[in-house]
Amino acid sequence: MSTVLPRITDEQRRARLGHRHLLAPGRRAARVEDVADALVGLHASDAATVYLSACARLAEPSAGEVERGLYDDVSLVKLLSMRRTLFAVTTELAPYVYSSTARAIAVRERAVLVKHLHAHLPDWDEERLAGTERAVLAALAERGEATTAELGKAVPALRDTMVVSPGKPYEARQSVGSRVLRLLASDGHLRRARPRGSWTSSMYPWALVPQLPELPVREAKAELARRWLASYGPATEADLKWWTGWTLGDTRKALADVGAVDVELTEGTGYVLPEDLEGGEAAGPWAALLPGLDPTSMGWRQRDWYLSPGHVPALFDRAGNIGPTVWWNGRIVGGWAQRADGEVVWRALDRVGREAKAAVAAEAEQLSAWIGEVRVTPRFRTPLERELSAPREVR
Repeated sequence: MSTVLPRITDEQRRARLGHRHLLAPGRRAARVEDVADALVGLHASDAATVYLSACARLAEPSAGEVERGLYDDVSLVKLLSMRRTLFAVTTELAPYVYSSTARAIAVRERAVLVKHLHAHLPDWDEERLAGTERAVLAALAERGEATTAELGKAVPALRDTMVVSPGKPYEARQSVGSRVLRLLASDGHLRRARPRGSWTSSMYPWALVPQLPELPVREAKAELARRWLASYGPATEADLKWWTGWTLGDTRKALADVGAVDVELTEGTGYVLPEDLEGGEAAGPWAALLPGLDPTSMGWRQRDWYLSPGHVPALFDRAGNIGPTVWWNGRIVGGWAQRADGEVVWRALDRVGREAKAAVAAEAEQLSAWIGEVRVTPRFRTPLERELSAPREVR
Protein backbone atom coordinates (compact mmCIF):
# COMPACT_ATOMS: atom_id res chain seq x y z
CA MET A 1 0.00 0.00 0.00
CA SER A 2 1.43 3.37 -0.99
CA THR A 3 1.98 6.04 1.65
CA VAL A 4 0.71 9.56 1.07
CA LEU A 5 3.48 11.98 1.94
CA PRO A 6 2.81 15.29 3.72
CA ARG A 7 2.76 18.06 1.10
CA ILE A 8 4.55 21.38 1.43
CA THR A 9 3.59 23.88 -1.26
CA ASP A 10 5.86 26.38 -3.00
CA GLU A 11 4.03 29.18 -1.19
CA GLN A 12 4.78 27.57 2.17
CA ARG A 13 8.42 27.19 1.19
CA ARG A 14 8.63 30.87 0.30
CA ALA A 15 7.10 31.80 3.65
CA ARG A 16 9.71 29.69 5.45
CA LEU A 17 12.45 31.33 3.41
CA GLY A 18 11.45 34.86 4.43
CA HIS A 19 11.21 33.88 8.07
CA ARG A 20 14.29 31.69 8.43
CA HIS A 21 16.60 33.72 6.23
CA LEU A 22 15.80 36.87 8.23
CA LEU A 23 14.19 38.75 5.35
CA ALA A 24 10.54 39.03 6.44
CA PRO A 25 9.33 41.97 8.58
CA GLY A 26 10.41 41.72 12.19
CA ARG A 27 12.99 39.03 11.46
CA ARG A 28 16.09 41.20 10.98
CA ALA A 29 18.96 40.37 13.34
CA ALA A 30 21.03 42.48 15.71
CA ARG A 31 24.38 40.69 15.23
CA VAL A 32 26.27 39.42 12.21
CA GLU A 33 26.80 36.06 13.94
CA ASP A 34 23.04 35.54 14.02
CA VAL A 35 22.87 36.14 10.27
CA ALA A 36 25.73 33.75 9.51
CA ASP A 37 24.15 30.99 11.60
CA ALA A 38 20.69 31.54 10.09
CA LEU A 39 22.19 31.01 6.61
CA VAL A 40 24.68 28.29 7.66
CA GLY A 41 27.46 30.55 6.42
CA LEU A 42 27.89 33.60 4.21
CA HIS A 43 29.39 33.28 0.73
CA ALA A 44 32.79 34.96 0.81
CA SER A 45 34.28 34.44 -2.67
CA ASP A 46 33.56 38.12 -3.31
CA ALA A 47 34.70 40.28 -0.40
CA ALA A 48 31.66 42.56 -0.68
CA THR A 49 29.12 39.72 -0.58
CA VAL A 50 29.66 39.03 3.12
CA TYR A 51 28.81 42.65 3.96
CA LEU A 52 25.90 43.01 1.57
CA SER A 53 24.34 39.68 2.58
CA ALA A 54 24.68 40.40 6.27
CA CYS A 55 23.42 43.98 6.10
CA ALA A 56 20.37 42.94 4.07
CA ARG A 57 19.35 41.03 7.21
CA LEU A 58 20.54 43.33 10.02
CA ALA A 59 18.03 45.54 11.82
CA GLU A 60 20.67 48.29 11.72
CA PRO A 61 22.84 47.67 8.64
CA SER A 62 26.46 48.59 9.24
CA ALA A 63 29.77 47.59 7.68
CA GLY A 64 31.26 48.12 11.12
CA GLU A 65 29.10 45.35 12.60
CA VAL A 66 30.36 42.91 9.97
CA GLU A 67 33.97 44.01 10.54
CA ARG A 68 33.52 43.43 14.27
CA GLY A 69 32.67 39.79 13.64
CA LEU A 70 35.36 39.24 11.00
CA TYR A 71 38.30 41.18 12.42
CA ASP A 72 37.72 42.49 15.95
CA ASP A 73 36.07 39.59 17.75
CA VAL A 74 37.07 37.08 15.04
CA SER A 75 33.75 35.32 15.72
CA LEU A 76 33.48 34.58 11.98
CA VAL A 77 36.10 32.61 10.10
CA LYS A 78 36.44 31.98 6.37
CA LEU A 79 36.83 28.41 5.20
CA LEU A 80 37.24 26.94 1.73
CA SER A 81 34.44 24.46 2.13
CA MET A 82 31.10 23.64 0.53
CA ARG A 83 31.47 23.20 -3.27
CA ARG A 84 35.09 24.38 -2.88
CA THR A 85 33.69 27.85 -2.19
CA LEU A 86 34.85 30.30 0.47
CA PHE A 87 32.29 30.69 3.28
CA ALA A 88 32.33 32.84 6.41
CA VAL A 89 30.94 30.79 9.32
CA THR A 90 30.74 31.31 13.05
CA THR A 91 33.48 29.87 15.22
CA GLU A 92 30.88 27.59 16.80
CA LEU A 93 29.92 26.09 13.43
CA ALA A 94 33.45 26.10 11.98
CA PRO A 95 34.61 22.72 13.40
CA TYR A 96 31.64 20.98 11.78
CA VAL A 97 32.27 22.67 8.42
CA TYR A 98 35.99 21.96 8.65
CA SER A 99 35.59 18.29 9.52
CA SER A 100 32.66 17.55 7.18
CA THR A 101 33.88 19.37 4.10
CA ALA A 102 36.86 21.71 4.34
CA ARG A 103 39.42 19.16 5.55
CA ALA A 104 38.90 16.87 2.53
CA ILE A 105 39.19 19.87 0.20
CA ALA A 106 42.45 20.92 1.88
CA VAL A 107 43.88 17.44 1.30
CA ARG A 108 42.98 17.65 -2.39
CA GLU A 109 44.39 21.18 -2.65
CA ARG A 110 47.71 19.99 -1.21
CA ALA A 111 47.90 17.09 -3.65
CA VAL A 112 47.21 19.42 -6.60
CA LEU A 113 49.85 21.93 -5.46
CA VAL A 114 52.49 19.21 -4.98
CA LYS A 115 51.73 17.90 -8.48
CA HIS A 116 52.06 21.38 -9.99
CA LEU A 117 55.30 22.05 -8.16
CA HIS A 118 56.79 18.77 -9.37
CA ALA A 119 55.73 19.56 -12.94
CA HIS A 120 56.88 23.17 -13.12
CA LEU A 121 59.60 23.66 -10.48
CA PRO A 122 61.86 20.59 -10.25
CA ASP A 123 63.74 21.93 -7.20
CA TRP A 124 60.51 21.98 -5.20
CA ASP A 125 59.51 18.79 -3.41
CA GLU A 126 57.30 18.03 -0.41
CA GLU A 127 60.18 18.58 2.00
CA ARG A 128 60.82 22.06 0.65
CA LEU A 129 57.10 22.83 0.73
CA ALA A 130 56.89 21.77 4.38
CA GLY A 131 59.93 23.87 5.26
CA THR A 132 58.47 26.90 3.51
CA GLU A 133 55.20 26.49 5.39
CA ARG A 134 57.06 26.35 8.71
CA ALA A 135 58.95 29.52 7.78
CA VAL A 136 55.69 31.32 6.94
CA LEU A 137 54.11 30.36 10.26
CA ALA A 138 57.22 31.53 12.13
CA ALA A 139 57.24 34.85 10.27
CA LEU A 140 53.58 35.47 11.11
CA ALA A 141 54.14 34.50 14.74
CA GLU A 142 56.77 37.24 14.87
CA ARG A 143 54.95 39.90 12.83
CA GLY A 144 51.31 39.31 13.82
CA GLU A 145 50.03 39.80 10.28
CA ALA A 146 51.50 40.36 6.83
CA THR A 147 50.47 40.43 3.18
CA THR A 148 51.66 37.89 0.64
CA ALA A 149 54.20 40.42 -0.68
CA GLU A 150 55.47 41.19 2.83
CA LEU A 151 55.85 37.50 3.59
CA GLY A 152 57.75 37.07 0.34
CA LYS A 153 60.47 39.36 1.71
CA ALA A 154 60.75 37.28 4.88
CA VAL A 155 60.47 33.91 3.10
CA PRO A 156 62.15 34.30 -0.35
CA ALA A 157 60.92 30.89 -1.55
CA LEU A 158 57.43 32.37 -1.78
CA ARG A 159 58.60 34.60 -4.63
CA ASP A 160 59.17 31.68 -6.99
CA THR A 161 56.73 31.54 -9.90
CA MET A 162 55.39 28.85 -12.19
CA VAL A 163 53.48 28.87 -15.46
CA VAL A 164 50.03 27.35 -15.19
CA SER A 165 48.32 25.84 -18.27
CA PRO A 166 51.26 26.53 -20.63
CA GLY A 167 50.27 26.94 -24.27
CA LYS A 168 46.60 27.43 -23.44
CA PRO A 169 44.67 30.67 -24.13
CA TYR A 170 44.37 31.07 -20.34
CA GLU A 171 48.08 30.47 -19.65
CA ALA A 172 49.15 32.41 -16.57
CA ARG A 173 52.18 32.90 -14.35
CA GLN A 174 51.39 32.25 -10.69
CA SER A 175 53.45 32.86 -7.58
CA VAL A 176 54.21 29.96 -5.30
CA GLY A 177 53.45 32.28 -2.39
CA SER A 178 49.81 32.81 -3.31
CA ARG A 179 49.27 29.05 -3.55
CA VAL A 180 51.13 28.20 -0.33
CA LEU A 181 49.24 30.80 1.70
CA ARG A 182 45.88 29.64 0.37
CA LEU A 183 46.90 26.09 1.25
CA LEU A 184 47.80 27.09 4.82
CA ALA A 185 44.44 28.83 5.09
CA SER A 186 42.67 25.73 3.77
CA ASP A 187 44.48 23.68 6.39
CA GLY A 188 43.11 26.00 9.09
CA HIS A 189 46.43 27.65 10.03
CA LEU A 190 45.80 31.15 8.64
CA ARG A 191 42.96 33.62 8.37
CA ARG A 192 42.38 36.67 6.23
CA ALA A 193 42.86 39.74 8.42
CA ARG A 194 41.37 43.22 7.93
CA PRO A 195 41.96 44.30 4.30
CA ARG A 196 44.21 47.18 3.38
CA GLY A 197 41.54 49.46 1.99
CA SER A 198 37.75 49.53 2.11
CA TRP A 199 35.55 46.57 2.97
CA THR A 200 35.21 45.74 -0.73
CA SER A 201 38.95 45.12 -1.06
CA SER A 202 40.54 41.71 -1.49
CA MET A 203 44.00 43.05 -0.59
CA TYR A 204 44.24 41.54 2.87
CA PRO A 205 47.10 40.45 5.12
CA TRP A 206 47.32 37.00 6.69
CA ALA A 207 47.30 36.17 10.40
CA LEU A 208 47.61 33.02 12.47
CA VAL A 209 44.47 31.36 13.75
CA PRO A 210 44.03 28.59 16.35
CA GLN A 211 43.76 25.18 14.72
CA LEU A 212 40.18 23.93 14.54
CA PRO A 213 39.40 20.64 16.29
CA GLU A 214 38.83 17.65 14.02
CA LEU A 215 35.49 15.94 14.67
CA PRO A 216 34.39 12.51 13.43
CA VAL A 217 33.54 13.08 9.77
CA ARG A 218 30.17 11.34 9.79
CA GLU A 219 29.10 13.20 12.94
CA ALA A 220 30.15 16.51 11.39
CA LYS A 221 28.30 15.81 8.14
CA ALA A 222 25.14 14.97 10.07
CA GLU A 223 25.32 18.20 12.06
CA LEU A 224 25.90 20.30 8.95
CA ALA A 225 22.98 18.57 7.21
CA ARG A 226 20.77 19.16 10.26
CA ARG A 227 21.54 22.87 10.34
CA TRP A 228 21.09 23.21 6.60
CA LEU A 229 17.69 21.48 6.67
CA ALA A 230 16.61 23.69 9.57
CA SER A 231 17.38 26.77 7.48
CA TYR A 232 16.74 25.57 3.92
CA GLY A 233 14.28 22.73 4.32
CA PRO A 234 12.20 21.36 2.84
CA ALA A 235 14.70 20.53 0.14
CA THR A 236 15.59 17.65 -2.12
CA GLU A 237 18.43 15.17 -1.90
CA ALA A 238 19.86 16.84 -5.01
CA ASP A 239 19.77 20.24 -3.27
CA LEU A 240 21.80 19.06 -0.29
CA LYS A 241 24.27 17.14 -2.45
CA TRP A 242 24.81 20.22 -4.64
CA TRP A 243 25.06 22.69 -1.73
CA THR A 244 27.65 20.64 0.16
CA GLY A 245 29.52 19.12 -2.75
CA TRP A 246 29.33 15.70 -1.07
CA THR A 247 28.93 12.38 -2.82
CA LEU A 248 25.45 10.96 -3.18
CA GLY A 249 26.31 8.26 -0.65
CA ASP A 250 27.46 10.75 1.99
CA THR A 251 24.39 12.91 1.35
CA ARG A 252 22.05 9.98 1.90
CA LYS A 253 23.89 8.91 5.07
CA ALA A 254 23.62 12.42 6.49
CA LEU A 255 19.88 12.61 5.76
CA ALA A 256 19.40 9.24 7.43
CA ASP A 257 21.53 10.21 10.42
CA VAL A 258 19.37 13.26 11.17
CA GLY A 259 16.15 11.27 10.70
CA ALA A 260 15.01 13.44 7.78
CA VAL A 261 11.34 12.94 6.93
CA ASP A 262 10.05 12.58 3.35
CA VAL A 263 7.61 15.22 2.12
CA GLU A 264 6.02 15.94 -1.23
CA LEU A 265 7.24 19.02 -3.11
CA THR A 266 6.31 20.34 -6.52
CA GLU A 267 9.51 18.86 -7.96
CA GLY A 268 9.16 15.53 -6.18
CA THR A 269 10.31 14.10 -2.86
CA GLY A 270 11.88 16.50 -0.39
CA TYR A 271 13.11 16.27 3.18
CA VAL A 272 12.56 18.11 6.44
CA LEU A 273 13.68 17.51 10.00
CA PRO A 274 11.22 15.41 12.02
CA GLU A 275 10.19 18.38 14.18
CA ASP A 276 9.75 20.64 11.17
CA LEU A 277 6.76 19.24 9.30
CA GLU A 278 4.42 22.06 10.18
CA GLY A 279 6.63 25.08 9.60
CA GLY A 280 4.08 27.62 10.76
CA GLU A 281 5.68 30.84 9.52
CA ALA A 282 3.40 33.62 8.35
CA ALA A 283 4.01 34.86 4.83
CA GLY A 284 3.89 38.64 5.39
CA PRO A 285 4.94 40.83 2.44
CA TRP A 286 8.66 41.54 2.21
CA ALA A 287 11.21 42.85 -0.26
CA ALA A 288 14.97 42.45 -0.37
CA LEU A 289 17.94 43.46 -2.48
CA LEU A 290 20.43 40.63 -2.21
CA PRO A 291 23.97 40.64 -3.63
CA GLY A 292 25.56 38.33 -6.14
CA LEU A 293 26.26 34.86 -4.67
CA ASP A 294 23.95 35.52 -1.73
CA PRO A 295 23.36 32.31 0.28
CA THR A 296 19.60 32.48 -0.27
CA SER A 297 19.90 32.93 -4.02
CA MET A 298 22.42 30.06 -4.21
CA GLY A 299 20.84 27.88 -1.57
CA TRP A 300 19.23 25.18 -3.74
CA ARG A 301 20.08 23.23 -6.86
CA GLN A 302 16.42 23.22 -7.98
CA ARG A 303 15.17 26.79 -8.00
CA ASP A 304 11.94 26.98 -9.99
CA TRP A 305 9.89 27.58 -6.84
CA TYR A 306 11.57 30.95 -6.32
CA LEU A 307 13.16 31.77 -9.69
CA SER A 308 11.55 31.75 -13.12
CA PRO A 309 13.77 29.83 -15.58
CA GLY A 310 13.22 32.66 -18.03
CA HIS A 311 15.17 35.04 -15.76
CA VAL A 312 18.30 32.89 -15.58
CA PRO A 313 20.08 34.34 -18.66
CA ALA A 314 19.82 37.88 -17.27
CA LEU A 315 20.74 37.08 -13.67
CA PHE A 316 23.52 34.46 -14.00
CA ASP A 317 26.94 34.52 -15.60
CA ARG A 318 28.14 31.71 -17.84
CA ALA A 319 29.77 29.86 -14.93
CA GLY A 320 26.48 29.66 -13.01
CA ASN A 321 27.11 32.49 -10.55
CA ILE A 322 24.05 34.55 -9.71
CA GLY A 323 24.26 38.33 -9.65
CA PRO A 324 22.43 40.94 -7.54
CA THR A 325 18.73 40.11 -7.24
CA VAL A 326 15.48 41.79 -6.25
CA TRP A 327 13.09 39.70 -4.13
CA TRP A 328 9.40 40.08 -3.44
CA ASN A 329 7.53 37.68 -1.15
CA GLY A 330 9.99 34.84 -1.59
CA ARG A 331 10.53 35.09 -5.35
CA ILE A 332 13.28 36.68 -7.41
CA VAL A 333 11.49 39.30 -9.49
CA GLY A 334 14.40 41.34 -10.86
CA GLY A 335 17.96 42.56 -10.45
CA TRP A 336 19.82 45.62 -9.20
CA ALA A 337 23.16 47.38 -9.57
CA GLN A 338 25.07 50.36 -8.27
CA ARG A 339 26.06 52.99 -10.81
CA ALA A 340 29.36 54.87 -10.74
CA ASP A 341 27.70 57.88 -9.11
CA GLY A 342 26.47 55.66 -6.25
CA GLU A 343 22.83 55.40 -7.31
CA VAL A 344 21.27 52.00 -6.65
CA VAL A 345 19.06 51.12 -9.63
CA TRP A 346 16.85 48.10 -10.18
CA ARG A 347 14.63 46.53 -12.78
CA ALA A 348 11.68 44.18 -12.39
CA LEU A 349 11.65 41.15 -14.68
CA ASP A 350 8.18 40.18 -13.49
CA ARG A 351 5.10 42.33 -13.22
CA VAL A 352 4.95 43.74 -9.72
CA GLY A 353 2.39 46.03 -8.15
CA ARG A 354 2.59 49.32 -6.33
CA GLU A 355 3.21 47.74 -2.93
CA ALA A 356 6.17 45.78 -4.26
CA LYS A 357 7.67 48.79 -6.02
CA ALA A 358 7.42 50.91 -2.88
CA ALA A 359 8.97 48.17 -0.73
CA VAL A 360 11.85 47.61 -3.16
CA ALA A 361 12.46 51.36 -3.41
CA ALA A 362 12.67 51.53 0.40
CA GLU A 363 15.22 48.71 0.44
CA ALA A 364 17.25 50.47 -2.26
CA GLU A 365 17.22 53.68 -0.23
CA GLN A 366 18.40 51.86 2.89
CA LEU A 367 21.13 50.12 0.92
CA SER A 368 22.37 53.44 -0.49
CA ALA A 369 22.35 54.97 2.99
CA TRP A 370 24.62 52.44 4.69
CA ILE A 371 26.93 51.93 1.68
CA GLY A 372 27.60 55.66 1.54
CA GLU A 373 30.57 56.57 -0.63
CA VAL A 374 31.66 52.98 -1.24
CA ARG A 375 31.25 51.63 -4.77
CA VAL A 376 30.47 47.95 -5.24
CA THR A 377 31.17 46.02 -8.45
CA PRO A 378 30.37 42.30 -8.22
CA ARG A 379 33.30 39.98 -8.82
CA PHE A 380 31.11 37.83 -11.10
CA ARG A 381 29.21 40.18 -13.38
CA THR A 382 25.95 39.25 -15.05
CA PRO A 383 24.16 40.67 -18.12
CA LEU A 384 21.50 42.60 -16.21
CA GLU A 385 23.97 43.99 -13.65
CA ARG A 386 26.23 45.22 -16.45
CA GLU A 387 23.32 46.82 -18.26
CA LEU A 388 21.94 48.55 -15.19
CA SER A 389 25.32 49.88 -14.05
CA ALA A 390 26.32 51.23 -17.47
CA PRO A 391 26.45 55.02 -17.94
CA ARG A 392 23.13 56.51 -19.03
CA GLU A 393 24.33 57.35 -22.53
CA VAL A 394 25.44 53.74 -23.08
CA ARG A 395 22.19 52.25 -21.78
